[in-house]
Amino acid sequence: MELKQYWNIIKRRLALIALIITVSCLAVGIYSYYFIQPQYSASAKLIVNDYKGSSSLLPSIDVGSINSTIGLIKTYKEIIKTPRIMKKVVEEYPELNMSYGELIGKVSVSSVNETQVMSVSVKDDSYEKAAKAANAVAVVFQKTVPGLMKVDNVSVLDFSDPKELRGPVAPNPKLNIAVAFMLALMFGVGFAFLLDYLDDTIKSEEDIHTLLGVPVLTSIPRFKESDSIERGGSRAPLKKTAGRESHVTLDA
Repeated sequence: MELKQYWNIIKRRLALIALIITVSCLAVGIYSYYFIQPQYSASAKLIVNDYKGSSSLLPSIDVGSINSTIGLIKTYKEIIKTPRIMKKVVEEYPELNMSYGELIGKVSVSSVNETQVMSVSVKDDSYEKAAKAANAVAVVFQKTVPGLMKVDNVSVLDFSDPKELRGPVAPNPKLNIAVAFMLALMFGVGFAFLLDYLDDTIKSEEDIHTLLGVPVLTSIPRFKESDSIERGGSRAPLKKTAGRESHVTLDA
């Protein structure tokens, strides 16, 4: 099948494709703007220092100790989201109104590559609540580390400000609509080709040649009175030929 034939299939189903895209984009847009609860994200940052202590800076920094500390961060990232830490947060900060299970689901811990900085992020439908929860997790973890690891090498680098005004991080209606547009376009084009594949009616001379294997000798075009008006510019009605009134019928 040539490229021109592909285009003809799409052109025949262009209205259907446009309808699918329009309905999909409208549905996703309405759902994103009016039905999805906005989510806000707040984060507190922790810094993991050398084993010798977090209260004082080392006079010299060696690469080996930094690499070992970066490796230790992977362990800390797993410890933060354990029920033991989250239960302490819920107990010490009852104003959060969360169970430790809910808090685990809302907390994410990340670290910048090749750095000693950890970021504790919390997502919630209120930025103020998310900021308070992130700060609480950071403080509780800092206080719990010495008892767990027998070292005091974690410090809070930066707290999140609950009074700060931040926009929601989710949903992103524009991105959702763009994704819906692309998916609907692909589905519409695919559906158009499927309908054309299932349609076995004859529409062109090529179809006759393909189906019967014989060339088309002639074709009779459909002719209407409106065609004669457009071509001749006259609205003169068609007249019956004399002597053939009983054998020929003309549709006006």
